[in-house]
Amino acid sequence: MCKDYILAINPGSTSTKISLYNGDTCVETENILHTPLEISKYEDIYLQKDMRTKCILNWLKRKGLDLNKIKAVVGRGGLLRPMPGGTYKVTEKMIEDLKIGYQGQHASNLGGIIAYDIGKDINVPAFIVDPVAVDEMDDVARISGMPEIERKSLVHALNIKAVTRRVAERSNLDFNNSSFVVAHLGGGISISPLRNGRILDANNANEDGPFSPERSGGLPAGDLVSIAFSGKYTQKELKKIIVGNSGLVGYLGTNDGIEVAERIAENDEKAEFVLYAMAYQISKEIGAMATVLNGQVDAVILTGGLAYNKQLVNWIREMVEFIAPLELVEGEDEMMALSKGALRVIKGKEKAKIYEEEVQING
Repeated sequence: MCKDYILAINPGSTSTKISLYNGDTCVETENILHTPLEISKYEDIYLQKDMRTKCILNWLKRKGLDLNKIKAVVGRGGLLRPMPGGTYKVTEKMIEDLKIGYQGQHASNLGGIIAYDIGKDINVPAFIVDPVAVDEMDDVARISGMPEIERKSLVHALNIKAVTRRVAERSNLDFNNSSFVVAHLGGGISISPLRNGRILDANNANEDGPFSPERSGGLPAGDLVSIAFSGKYTQKELKKIIVGNSGLVGYLGTNDGIEVAERIAENDEKAEFVLYAMAYQISKEIGAMATVLNGQVDAVILTGGLAYNKQLVNWIREMVEFIAPLELVEGEDEMMALSKGALRVIKGKEKAKIYEEEVQING
């Protein structure tokens, strides 16, 4: 029987996205929603595995798909050990680290686990592609200025690398022999310089860089320390403000870029000023990351949901286009990025990496 399909799986906090690809073509896709009541039954994320797997298999059955026509399963990579980018074969050691949540608990940890289980049952390979844990930073980029704190690489690597490949291809550039600054503009904002396909630096979107729809970005350290010891907030409450109730939410009461654009169209001067401040901070970070590439930048790429906001994009364009041409790849297509990562390996264009060979594992 001809094996035609790649099954892509992307677990989120309240949903599981699944897609079937035949080559570069998505033939079926679904976003299965999980109610808070359904999720609350499980004490930790790993225990959701069987429930989510059953949902995926039931969906495939409803679509009348023969599992024997699947040639590979690929899942969203989770919070693994720091690792180079690429497509990885899912191994037992990787499963162990996904299960415990080596760098934290997140639903994406289930991507590789579920892919492995389904792949094992139907005797096909399972992969993950460019997880959040991708760490290709130069050592100098890890220096924070305070010896007790090291800068970490937690970045929207999957979308950043996927859109860079796309722009390189349409610009007749070699992904592995070119330089870009990429700004992923979503609920969190990651801005990274890429040289020859490698992410040299990144702002941790939870702690650094520009403010985003929900997050504060980098904050004045002294003032933050004062607030932390003021007694006004617990540690948990303050973290929730920094990642969840800051940025556009803090200033404007919404994380919806479309709503902000509508308010600006209705002459809301505060909304316009705050959005301009976001563009200003994004542009500053793009400029900073361009220096990592010594100003040798083939293009500045804007991607993510906020790249649909024409006003934001125009402000950024005015401030950064002196660096390099601006390329837009609006939104993000993580499912296609997952499928393409697996397909590169299947076609022999790229060799699957082995987790144990690429990361530091003690004992």
